[in-house]
Amino acid sequence: MTRSSFLKSTVAASGLASAVQTLAAADAPAGAAREYFEIRKYTLKSTEKQAVLEAYLKDAAIPALNRLGVKNVGVFLPEKQEGSPVMYVVLRYSSLDQMAKTVELLSDTALQQQGAAHLNAPATDVVFDRVESWLTQGISGMPAMELAAKGSQVYQLRIYESPTEKTAKKKIEMFNIGELEIFKRSGLNAVFFGETIIGPLMPNLTYMLSFSDAAAKDKAWGTFRVDPDWTKLKTTPGFTDKEIVSRITNIVLVPAPYSQI
Repeated sequence: MTRSSFLKSTVAASGLASAVQTLAAADAPAGAAREYFEIRKYTLKSTEKQAVLEAYLKDAAIPALNRLGVKNVGVFLPEKQEGSPVMYVVLRYSSLDQMAKTVELLSDTALQQQGAAHLNAPATDVVFDRVESWLTQGISGMPAMELAAKGSQVYQLRIYESPTEKTAKKKIEMFNIGELEIFKRSGLNAVFFGETIIGPLMPNLTYMLSFSDAAAKDKAWGTFRVDPDWTKLKTTPGFTDKEIVSRITNIVLVPAPYSQI
């Protein structure tokens, strides 16, 4: 297996504008195409503005992204809103070039027409405070997204922060050599696993799981926690949480009716 260097690319999307000079990917199996997953967090001005953003996403932004070749756009709301209301959007890219094309979104005439209520809002009455965004790259054990089973109603977005870049790689290695397989047989249905390459809280690994309902989620995690291989793996020197994980953020989400994930 070899280490790949990605082309210099300028990427921009909803408030994120960063020059990507060199993106170094972890070793991947031969023939495995790494996908990129962007997660956007919209912090809304008020609960009343949620309907405006949802209409924009459903009727304007998602169709325009699909026309650019960006498929499987996911839209999610927290199971329980706390503080300012938020929404999450997950974008799936086959390449960095595809992501770069999203800067052309506003040139889409249909988007401007269908999204006028949001796009033309006066500065004194905008929909959101700001958009946070982070870009991740699929890990070698799961390089591409796997769409959730039809009817999945509960999702988890989990972020594993690590003390250093080296320990972040160890956590990814832990998933690649065994934890992914334990997840699978426990019923923890992975949608994507991404190593964050641009964004906040770095270094971190961000991943998403899907479940039919809350009971299925609880059952799967219960099965995972008592798995003998997991018990062995998590106590292996070099892979213990105290060595390689500094914080875990767990966000339980529900999909919007028009979500494509």
